[in-house]
Amino acid sequence: MPPTAPAPEAIFFDLDDTLLDDRAASSAGLRAIMERLGHPEFSAARRLWDVQTDISFGAYIAGRLTLEEQRRERVRALAVQAGHSHISDEHCDELYQLYLSAHRSAWAPFRDVAPVLGELARSGLRLGLVTNGIEQLQRDKLAVLDIAAFFPAVVCADTAGAGKPDPRIFLTACQAVGVPPERTWHVGDQLQADALGAMAAGLYPVLVDRHERDEEGGDVWTVNGLEEVLRVVQAARPPAPQAPVGRTADAGL
Repeated sequence: MPPTAPAPEAIFFDLDDTLLDDRAASSAGLRAIMERLGHPEFSAARRLWDVQTDISFGAYIAGRLTLEEQRRERVRALAVQAGHSHISDEHCDELYQLYLSAHRSAWAPFRDVAPVLGELARSGLRLGLVTNGIEQLQRDKLAVLDIAAFFPAVVCADTAGAGKPDPRIFLTACQAVGVPPERTWHVGDQLQADALGAMAAGLYPVLVDRHERDEEGGDVWTVNGLEEVLRVVQAARPPAPQAPVGRTADAGL
């Protein structure tokens, strides 16, 4: 259902599988590793990769693994499934670089991203990015997707000192844009990290389900794309003032 929350002054977005089609990009990376390992079955590899990523990346966000360690855990799990019981750290690192290269080559935004971000920015809303990804990698994605200009505030777990669902990362982003949590929405694809994390920090959560996972979100407003968010925002906010016809914004200067 559409929200009953106050009209936002700021909206934050997650990046992967919210703005960028990470499912497609990660599938490209996964196939590159599978080919090198001689892994024959994509569906089994996809299921394992998703589960292991949740476990290992979650441990990284919690501070129990380094970035390199969580990457190696994910690659090793896939290698074992493909019949390789012993694989060195160096080989894991090589395979993960192969993954990253294929992943990068498949970066693409969802079709609604640029039009919706443009409309939101023109309405005067302050936009921000809140992500658990590595900051340099996430900024690279924004540049390739050509949407970096929409996000003056980019808050990432590795530089913010906390990751979603920790409320601190959301509050850091609120401070960056100068808008209190109760006047801020957060749009993301993960129930725990995005929706419940934002709610715990006092923001209004919007869960975006790009891949029809039908994740049970309770009272969390769930959408299939960003256009529905835009419609609700436009209905809740008065239109931005326009310059009178025949005059420019700097007339008389």
